[in-house]
Amino acid sequence: MYKYFLVPLLLAASTVSAAELTEQETIWLRAAGPVLSYAQQLNLPIDIVVQPQAKAGDVPLAMGFADQRCKLVLSLRGNPGAEKVLSGVPAEARGELIEAMAAHEIGHCWRYAQGAWHSLPAGFVEVGVQTASDPSLLVAAKQMRETRREEGYADLVALAWTRHRHPQDYGRIYGWLESVRCDQAVPGGSHDTRAWVALARNGAIFGPDSAPFEDALPLWRKGLLTDN
Repeated sequence: MYKYFLVPLLLAASTVSAAELTEQETIWLRAAGPVLSYAQQLNLPIDIVVQPQAKAGDVPLAMGFADQRCKLVLSLRGNPGAEKVLSGVPAEARGELIEAMAAHEIGHCWRYAQGAWHSLPAGFVEVGVQTASDPSLLVAAKQMRETRREEGYADLVALAWTRHRHPQDYGRIYGWLESVRCDQAVPGGSHDTRAWVALARNGAIFGPDSAPFEDALPLWRKGLLTDN
């Protein structure tokens, strides 16, 4: 198990002057700053965790949960593939993408804080029945579907955030997210959120609401109808 250190949320959301942070970590946290400030305004129970050494397969930004709190985990050190998701994007155009990634992760925290993690909307009726000859495969398939649905919701939060905070960049960020989600090794996998992303091609569908968590819900419900 790797050790980690915590960065105060207020610090990360403002100047990020902690001496322990690398230049790369500072850039990422500053880009995520507007989202982190918003999370703080909502009193979301969130800590920022910086790994001093990433593990194989770690993504640069992820959300975990422990002790009834959300843990936004930054894994950039010793992670040669950390910015693969941003490959081909000029440095000056990466800030809004990192901000959208942060909004995605904070969307997970909001669901967790609402007590809604891996649950369906009130009144939603499940359609389709998953079957498998091996019970363990059925359990794995259900877990994958639950994760995929949460990822779909978080993607819509990221897009809703972008629509309201960076409307002029919506098309660019949407195209980037769409390309990331189209690159699926296994269709129907835990991050195959194409059913939801496709619904948000036109950012105007999010309407005038500036609350991204609530704004994402109607489209998320619509996408659930096709996720069997």
